[in-house]
Parts: sequence; C-alpha cells; structure tokens
Amino acid sequence: MIDKHLTWEPAEVSPPGETLLDRIEERGIAQSELARRMGRPLNAINEIVLGTKEITEGTALELERVLGTPAHFWLARESRYREFLARQRDASRAPDRLKWLDSLPLKEMQQAGKLPAGRLTPAFRATLIDAALRFFGVASPEGWQKQYLTVQAAFRRSNPAKQTDDAAITAWLRLGEIEAQQRETPPFSAEKLHANLAAMRALSVKPAPEIGSGLKELCAQAGVVLLFVPAFRGTHVSGVARWLGDRPLIQLSLLGKWNDIFWFNFFHEVGHVLKHPKRAVFLDDATSGHALTSKEEQEANQFAADVVISSADRRVLEQLDLTVPAVRTFAQRIGIHAGIVVGALQHMDLVNYASPLTRLKQRYEIATK
Repeated sequence: MIDKHLTWEPAEVSPPGETLLDRIEERGIAQSELARRMGRPLNAINEIVLGTKEITEGTALELERVLGTPAHFWLARESRYREFLARQRDASRAPDRLKWLDSLPLKEMQQAGKLPAGRLTPAFRATLIDAALRFFGVASPEGWQKQYLTVQAAFRRSNPAKQTDDAAITAWLRLGEIEAQQRETPPFSAEKLHANLAAMRALSVKPAPEIGSGLKELCAQAGVVLLFVPAFRGTHVSGVARWLGDRPLIQLSLLGKWNDIFWFNFFHEVGHVLKHPKRAVFLDDATSGHALTSKEEQEANQFAADVVISSADRRVLEQLDLTVPAVRTFAQRIGIHAGIVVGALQHMDLVNYASPLTRLKQRYEIATK
C-alpha cells in the first residue's frame, strides 16, 4: 500500500545563504562586492548568508543577474529551508500535543488503516501526531477542538450516560466522512427513500451477504450514503444519522447484532433522515433500549416500529400462538425474517429471552465493502 502523504524529510537543511557563499567564493567575489553589485547594504547580504534574512522574489532576480544562477533556484532553496524551519517549530510542540493524541482511540485508528502501524511506545506515539491531524483534516489540536466541538454541540445522544468519549466518537464519525466523500449519489429524494422502504424491508429474508450491498444500493438511489464502520471502544454508538452538506449519511457500527436489533436500528436512522433537522447528529445506542425521552428518538422509534411491523400486524401479533411454526407463518405472511418477529415479541414482553423462539434470530456480520 502506498501512502500518498509519505514524504522524505531531511534531518537538516542548510540555509540558501550557504549556497550563496559558496557561489561567490567560487567566483572570487567578496560579500562587500556582491553588496555593491546588487545595490544593497553589506549587512543585508550578511544576513542572507547567515539565513536570518529571506531571499525574496526581487532578491532572487538580482542574484540571477549578478551570478547567472536562475531566480527559481534561489526561491526553491529558500522555500525548502523555510519549510524545514516551520517543521522544526511544529515538532517542538509535540510534547504539548501528546495529551490530545492520547485522548484518541489510537489502536482502532491503526486497525482502520488511518494511522501507521506500530507498538504505541512514547517515542512512536510522538510520530503519530501529524498523521492524526491529517486524518481529521485539521492543522492542530486547537483546530480539532474548534471544528469538532462544533460537531459535538450538534450531538443528540440516545445514551448520554455512556456516550461520553467525544474523541472516540468524532474519530468514528470521521471515518464515515472520509468514506462518504468517495461515494457519488444523486440528489437526496425523500420521496424515493419512502418508496424504497418496502424493498429494503424485504431484504431481511435474504442471506446476510446480500443485505449490506442491497441496502446500500437502495439508499444510494435516494441520495443517501449508507456505511458500515466497525465500532470504536468507548463510543457506545450503534448507528448515526447526520447530514454532510445536502446529503444524508447513515453510519452503522457492525457490532455483530441480532437481526431484529439491526433492522430496527437501520429504520430508526432512516426515520431521523426523513423527520429531523439537518443540523443535528443523532447518536444512537441499541443497548439503551426503547425507553428514550427525547421527542426525536421517540419519533424515530415509532417510525422504525411501523416500518418493521405495522400497527395492524402488531395487534395480530399480540394474539399469536407462541410456537415456532406460528411465528414462521406470521413472518412469511408479512414478508420479514422470523427472527425480527421474535424480537418484537420480546420487546412486547410476550416472550422472554430464554425462550426456544430465540433460536429463530440470526446474528449479522455484514461485509464493510
């Protein structure tokens, strides 16, 4: 794998004044003579030689006329030297930036291929600062705080008691941002998204490998980006609905969920996209259950419940014979997987989690590509 950001950085870069000194000595020209030929004070030439004074565009043209060395040569040497000094100054800030770096889920970011691999010794951690800043697309931890504190202010947390690791959450969200930038979709259409709900729901009876690609395609047709991004430790986020500009993003964390939880969670995020403001970022945690207090979460829950099993079918479900054949027949009639029906029965407290019916549920590990 080739990292386009890998560059060779020399340990030392001499100031262009050293090259200038070599050139005039080769020609037997003293600094005082060079100053006269350029119409400059001697101390100005001396400062250039020492590297304390920059070679400007005008100075480069004058050196070209006097010495015959092209102006672009002097400007390139000056630029390279100033970049080296800037990198040295930036590297000197590393001790102050390590605290910010250590707040990030470094191992997970390495596993995702967003940071160089290596054992996280103190010396190696210091080398990760630049890569971490590039990952977030910010110039400094201060820039990260300004950008991502803005994002955090828009968080709508379904489980605020556990969703407290903002650094891990923003790193997980950033993975989605980066991947979403690589996806092309038509403009968002709420009408098309509504129209595709039945086809999405019908995928629940398909083999697991077909579900991820099928849902992504149906979402993309409506201008929605659907991504599966493995969860980071400390995030407690099973899914998120958010807007990147005028395009909605649904990001699910692939925690190896039971299929009933997966489908409810997916349609919960679709509900956020269809019903709630673009400025919010809805962080959802499937482990928080359904006892959510916010109006937006309750609306998304109701939307998901109605898509998965209609209110009329839920009334039938209340009277269902609690046997495997009856559950299978009911699921087949309404066109969903039997495990989802079992999950609904458990949520309605009609079936406990130790019931033999639980064997009808499946676990998903949907491929991320």
